[in-house]
Parts: sequence; C-alpha cells; structure tokens
Amino acid sequence: MISKGQLLLSEPFMLDPNFKRSVVLLTDHEEEGSIGFVLNQKSNYKITDLLDDIGEFDADVYIGGPVSTNTLHFLHSVGDLIEESIPVCRGIWWSGDFDAMKFLILQGVIKQDNIRFYLGYSGWSEGQLQEELNEKAWIVEPMDPNYLFKKDPDQLWKEVMNSKGHTFSALSQLDGDHIFN
Repeated sequence: MISKGQLLLSEPFMLDPNFKRSVVLLTDHEEEGSIGFVLNQKSNYKITDLLDDIGEFDADVYIGGPVSTNTLHFLHSVGDLIEESIPVCRGIWWSGDFDAMKFLILQGVIKQDNIRFYLGYSGWSEGQLQEELNEKAWIVEPMDPNYLFKKDPDQLWKEVMNSKGHTFSALSQLDGDHIFN
C-alpha cells in the first residue's frame, strides 16, 4: 500500500525524460490523486536567481516535476518553525508560510542542509499512480531524511537502488539508453 512519505524510484529503463532514473518523494497521496517532488534533478537556478529578498542564501533549486513548472515549492526539516508546514514523514515537512521561511533564512535559523527548493511538481490524477505501479514503472521504498538533505542528489537513484540488494544493485549498473541496441 502506497502512502505519502514514501519514495518512488523509476524503473531502470523508463524512457520518460521527466522521470528517467528519478527518485520522487510522495508528499500527498489520496484517492483524488498524488503529488510528489523529484529529489535528484537539479535545475540551472540558485534560489537567489528567483528570489531577490533572500540575502546571500545561494541554495540550489531542483526540478520537482513537469507540472506547474512556474511554481516554487520547498521541503524542509525545521517542522513547526514554519507555520502551516505539512508533515510528510519523519524529519521532513512540505511548504508552509513563505514569509516565515524567508525570515528564518535571513536570521540564519534555516541553513542549506535544512531546505530544498523545487520548480514544479510531479502529479498523478485519480488512479494514475496505482496504474503505473501495476505496470511496474515505479519501485516503492521507505524514505530516509538523509536522502533529501545529506546525500549527493546526482547519485541518489543508484544509491537507493544499491541499498535494496543484489538484483536492484545489478539493475542500477545498466545503462537504460542502450537497452534497445
């Protein structure tokens, strides 16, 4: 049974460029649909490129997914310090009061290893994610907060696959681009 706070690992040969070798954290999963953020696709932006009132906080901005790519979202580890934050799983909250977040950054309370910014999100309509799971497009894995704040995003998919054991480790070594050659 899938629920918010879990990871979705794209299957090794997924061809969709939005999700190729991606690790998605589900932040909401209900009957009406699901929302998540790709944890391992860095954009070319820094947060200072998008917000001019954030001081010298030069955090990377990630691509959360292909939906509403003109919207800015954030995941963080400071919990109720940001009012209206939504708990996702142990040690991770989604969103919250934007002005409070900026204030805490300017005060030095929030550091770069406490927050991640995303342009857009990944979304599934009612029944869509379950259908993709039935088709084996995703591998479900428990979330560890270290995946978000402490691990190298470029190696995250491979690292999580390796942690699942021998078969998944072997699959992570295959180059999905050459499967049909």
